[in-house]
Amino acid sequence: MNAPMHHSPPPPTLRAESIGKAFVSGKLRSRILDDLSIAVEPGELTLIAGPSGCGKSTLLAILSGLLGVDSGRVLALGHDLGQLDARALERFRLHHTGFVFQGFNLFPALTAREQVELPLHYLGLSKTQVRERAVQSLEEVGLAPRMHLRPAELSGGEKQRVAIARALAKQPDLLFADEPTSALDAANGQTVIDILHRIARSHGTTVLCVSHDPRVIHHADRVLRMEDGRILDDQRNTPAGATAEEPSP
Repeated sequence: MNAPMHHSPPPPTLRAESIGKAFVSGKLRSRILDDLSIAVEPGELTLIAGPSGCGKSTLLAILSGLLGVDSGRVLALGHDLGQLDARALERFRLHHTGFVFQGFNLFPALTAREQVELPLHYLGLSKTQVRERAVQSLEEVGLAPRMHLRPAELSGGEKQRVAIARALAKQPDLLFADEPTSALDAANGQTVIDILHRIARSHGTTVLCVSHDPRVIHHADRVLRMEDGRILDDQRNTPAGATAEEPSP
């Protein structure tokens, strides 16, 4: 008889160790991140929340390899991003990361399906694989019936769902979302949050979202609150279906 297996939690897919970042403008040096360390787990929607200017978007750019650090290091899927040259970093982002932005970043002339197919051509997939992945991703975000429409024919919420499908089609280990609901009304914002949460759960993806939208705070698995370049609070929400009391500030 086999002994019961003990499943230890998966290791963090994303880890920042004592990172620091400053921007210099003339003689003025502004410290944006100050000796910040975090570990982000797979299969969860993790939110970085905090006031405007606290360093949220800078942290997201660093964790996704778009921006380097002045001190400390970032480990993503076991890679030290600071040790990768520009070409290796570009390959890492292409094969392992997906991005969802506040402004959708869609091309006006392309249909929803063509938008999703675009990055897949760089992954060395066949035309059939590209088509299948695009359609599957659009089905997952509920937009298969509208895949032949261009951005001008889509609502804001639909555009953001196309952007999520484009990121999802790459089957990324890491999905980064920068203020993905801020341009949307309540109903569409809620739909986008639900989709991001489902992607984390069903695909085991590490989903890291930057937002000051209170709706996201209630639906994230974990909330990291930032202020002045530091993590002030690291809180886990109760599982979906249970209601969590929001702590008073």
